[in-house]
Formats: sequence, C-alpha cells, structure tokens
Amino acid sequence: MATRPWQMALQCGMALACMAAAVLCLANAGAEPSAAVDAARTGEPISPLPIADGLDRRKVRLGDRLFHDPRLSRGSVLACASCHRLEEGGDDDRAIAVGANERPLDFNAPTIFNVALNFRLNWRGNFRGLEEQNAAALLDPRLMNNEWPAVLAILQADTAYREAFAAIYGGDVRREQVLDALATYQRSLVTPNARFDRYLRGEPDAITAAEERGYQLFKANGCVACHQGVNVGGNLFQKFGIFGDPFADDSVDTKADLGRFAITGDEADRHVFRVPSLRNVALTAPYFHDGSTQSLDEAVAIMARNQLGRTLARRDVELIAAFLRTLTGEFRGRPLAETERNADR
Repeated sequence: MATRPWQMALQCGMALACMAAAVLCLANAGAEPSAAVDAARTGEPISPLPIADGLDRRKVRLGDRLFHDPRLSRGSVLACASCHRLEEGGDDDRAIAVGANERPLDFNAPTIFNVALNFRLNWRGNFRGLEEQNAAALLDPRLMNNEWPAVLAILQADTAYREAFAAIYGGDVRREQVLDALATYQRSLVTPNARFDRYLRGEPDAITAAEERGYQLFKANGCVACHQGVNVGGNLFQKFGIFGDPFADDSVDTKADLGRFAITGDEADRHVFRVPSLRNVALTAPYFHDGSTQSLDEAVAIMARNQLGRTLARRDVELIAAFLRTLTGEFRGRPLAETERNADR
C-alpha cells in the first residue's frame, strides 16, 4: 500500500517538529488516548464523529433540566449552561469565564460539545470523568459555590424533580443520581455530520477544493500530530510552546499559564495543557487557555510558530482555517451556527 502524504509528512525531516511534539504528548499523557485514529475505517488520521446512542432518554431529559437550572448554584446565580451555551459553540463567548461571584475565573471556558470524547477534562486535564468534574464544579466556591445538602434539599422539594428521580432511580434524590443524570446528558451533546465527516464517509463534494487543500496542509505541516482521532484532539497533553515561547512577553506566569505544573509541581508539566478538540472550532472564539486570540486564522498562525517552528504563508493559514470551518457539526439534527463568532476575516 502506498504511503499517504500525511504519513510521509510525519516520517520525513519536514515533520521532525511534529514528531517531537507527539513524543512529548504521549510521554506526558500517562494514559492511552481515548480517541485513537480509525485508519481502517477512513484511511485518514481523523475519524467521523459518531452519533450518541444507547443513552437512557429519561436521564438525558433530567440532566438537561439540571444543566440549565441555576438553583444548583448558591443563590441561584449560575447554571452549567451559563458557561456552556448550546446556542453558541458550547462555551460562553468570553476570554475568561466568570464564576458565581461574578469575578473572572482562571481559564477560557472549554466547549461542552463532544466533551465525553476527551480523555481528560478541563485545560489542565485534572479530571478523568464527567461525574468527577461536575461534583467539583458544584462545590467550588468560585464556580457554583454550593453544598450537597442544599442542592439535594432544593431538588427534593421540587415536585417535578422528586417524581423524575423516583421514576428513574427509585427513592429520594441522591448525590450520585444527580451526577449520573448530568453526565448522561453531557454524553448526549455530540455534534455529528460536519461537512468534513461527510467527506470522510465518501461524499467528496461535501467540502470545497480549497477546504480539501487546507486539510492536506493541515496534515503535511504536522498539525495532526496532536489534532487527530474522532475529536480532532482532546486525547493527549502537550506543552504550549515547543519551538516558540508564547509567554515571552509576560513579566510573570499566571497560575493558569503554568498549566499542569500548578497541579503536579513537575517542571516537565510547566505550560502543558490538554490539547483541545477542534470540533466546531469556528464557533468557539476566543481561543487558547486565556482567550487571548479572537481570530481563527491568527490562532492557526500562532500554533504553527510555537508548536511546529514554522511561519506559514498567509494563503496557507487561510486554507487551513477554511478546512477547520468544515468541522462544524449538527446538534439535535440542526446545523450549528454557520457564522464564525468575532472573526477577524
């Protein structure tokens, strides 16, 4: 079988940068990627997004209500949906998210769409599962700022909630049931049938010639070393700044800039983050952990310089960004917004 161009790029000297990046990613990950390349099915380093199935629809409906209920926060000031707006890109359109006390948090809010396909959660990857992450968010003084006795009392006092929990789980509302319903709902938030998925499934006209050229550049330049698999990322850790230093102009690293180092204290984890998924990336500006970049094209150029050691031609940046816009999928049978938010185009 002939070697494909993207495979050649990863094997030859032109892609030494991304090979080194991939080695560091896997060394830091400490776990096997959860969204491995399905080359047997697509012949490509990216796989089509599956449609969520096998979920208990009753739990999904219950989790949907919980996700949008501000009463889960102290003072009823913040719902999960406040930072993860499904009518947008699954994030909040802010550079930095705002917590229950109306003060900025540390990070740009990651999208909730396709979250179950990530091998770790949050920018630092400090949570391994949705239940664990949801429990932490509910109790964090800067986020939902609540306590379990108060949450359970509110839900138990609500007739509709009480009846729904009894019908699904039996008995009174319990902590593990709240977390199970929330996580089940979040697992349903997949966005299949992006134009690029249709292209992978055998519809060559689903993307334009320019977008296909952008995909070839995405592979040839080595972007697939970290952004591959079913979620086009989200399945390993990586240092932000392999060849360039994106923090060079900062007088001091913030706690957020430290990445996983703030958790592990291991110098090898300084500036290391979970690689984000690029699914629906055209809708999730501003970009990076600190929301420092509004333009998708600019984000592509920054990543090429810092992660691959390359200054891409303007046209190549535009073509890669055009390919990335084909990763916008559908939610509940309807296309997500076609217009890139806050784009500098």
